[in-house]
Amino acid sequence: MSADRIGVVIIGRNEGARLIACFESFDAIGCEVVYVDSGSTDGSPQAAASRGASVVNLDLSAPFTAARARNAGYAALKIRNPDIQFIQFVDGDCVFARDWFAKARAFLASRPDVAVVCGRRRERHPTASVYNALCDIEWDTPIGETDACGGDALVRADAFGAVGGYRAQLIAGEEPELCLRLRERGWKIWRLDAEMTGHDAAIMHFSQWWARSVRCGHAYAEVVWLHRKSRFAIWKTNAIRAAAWGGMLPLVIVAAAMANRFALLGVFVYGLQVSRLALRRGPAERFSWIYAALTTLAKPAECLGMAKYAWRRIFRQPAVIIEYKGRPGPTRIGG
Repeated sequence: MSADRIGVVIIGRNEGARLIACFESFDAIGCEVVYVDSGSTDGSPQAAASRGASVVNLDLSAPFTAARARNAGYAALKIRNPDIQFIQFVDGDCVFARDWFAKARAFLASRPDVAVVCGRRRERHPTASVYNALCDIEWDTPIGETDACGGDALVRADAFGAVGGYRAQLIAGEEPELCLRLRERGWKIWRLDAEMTGHDAAIMHFSQWWARSVRCGHAYAEVVWLHRKSRFAIWKTNAIRAAAWGGMLPLVIVAAAMANRFALLGVFVYGLQVSRLALRRGPAERFSWIYAALTTLAKPAECLGMAKYAWRRIFRQPAVIIEYKGRPGPTRIGG
């Protein structure tokens, strides 16, 4: 398959050296590249242009979302090359595995029933923090047909266009939501047993992990509500668990404690939950106990995110991006 049949859409904002590393990881493939910038002040657009990419600067008058940025990249690619057959979406803080493109393109070319293919995303700096390490565990998903992908994926362009691309207003969860609509049309989503990208999560503090969990909860609530009647609906179980462990159970314990202070002993059920999750992963497995503890602690944050979505929907307030990621400093990288 010739390089002119595939395009790359990179999205980013102030990614600094991470964006440069992203470009350097696939310079050799020679395909059409569009970089979509969401208001960077570090010279990212100039750095992307210097590496041969077409640059799209998102209009500042509308809220930034990753979904909106990816749609803009798709539109720019189609204008430059209407015959684009496959589109590789990637975040600007990722680098590609050397042979990912060859494996992914070959698979899609051989499977006309598959609309999206992804591979193994790995954390580039898993030892930098326990949160980075846990992200790497989270991304180790099962091989084969699956329900969804993440932000890095090779997508069949005609299928993407037929469903209208990403839902631009979503502030999180836009990739699984797209996959859900594709599956409703009869398409399949596939994860290959292949290295795909290395990602720099840059989560160094609990406050970032908490904000990321709030963002997840918001995505659960919005996607569940949007597709509440679909037989392909996702995340209902995630939403129920977040509501139960993060909202209902704490309220029950506090209410009961107002009548009998010994009811506060109910908090030990969280300890039992941590133990259950750790034992399920293997008590001697590295990060099992930390994984279990943070997974349990994430539930109140996810519940808060769900509440934020409910509040926004009831009072018809605009969505606000939930930032969690550490960003590079203000040093300019180009221009």
